[in-house]
Amino acid sequence: MKEECIICKAPLEYLIEDTEMKCAICHKKELSKTRCVNGHYVCNTCHMQGMDAILGVCLAETSKNPIEIMNKMMNLPFCHMHGPEHHIMVGSALLTAYKNAGGDISLDKALTEMRNRGKSVPGGACGFWGACGAGISSGMFVSIISGSTPLAKDEFGLAHHMTARALDAIGNIGGPRCCKRDSYISILQAIDFVKEHFGIEMEKIQVVCGYSSKNNQCIGNRCPFSKSRRV
Repeated sequence: MKEECIICKAPLEYLIEDTEMKCAICHKKELSKTRCVNGHYVCNTCHMQGMDAILGVCLAETSKNPIEIMNKMMNLPFCHMHGPEHHIMVGSALLTAYKNAGGDISLDKALTEMRNRGKSVPGGACGFWGACGAGISSGMFVSIISGSTPLAKDEFGLAHHMTARALDAIGNIGGPRCCKRDSYISILQAIDFVKEHFGIEMEKIQVVCGYSSKNNQCIGNRCPFSKSRRV
């Protein structure tokens, strides 16, 4: 059995309704649907400890390839197999590659905004909201580079179209959830979207997943990034 709970490594379970739980790390009490089978709950804030590393990684990065940048972040100690950190990382990788490919943004400010927005999307949103946080993160990315607000016209539409495109691609594969798979899907969709609508061409590579051995719910050959599909 692969590790899931960051406290005891036991599998996670997802409840149908919210239940009051106490974080095993900071002891904060809040409503959640997610815990391990041994009863451990870790809040989103504690689950994402160490994410300050993202800013340093992205500001020092020269790559125009958001998949490459995403893989570097996924390999950092703070990143788990699944978790809400991906809701920030997807947009951060895209912002960095976009800037390096010629996009006109202040990367420092954009990354800070991405973190503030992304951390508001909780773990499990994919199953409970019907909207994967990785897909939402790609929409946040487009919202940031376009300067969208609730009162914007074209920018408003672009951000929604980006999120919809990513979520549609994620939905076409189906579940169970995989934060790595859905992050890759969202980034690849965003690369094409930005080229079409912003004229900025980020680099794109064929993705081969290296995380299947860590995922209890890996879907194998159904995954577009499965190593077995590259043989």
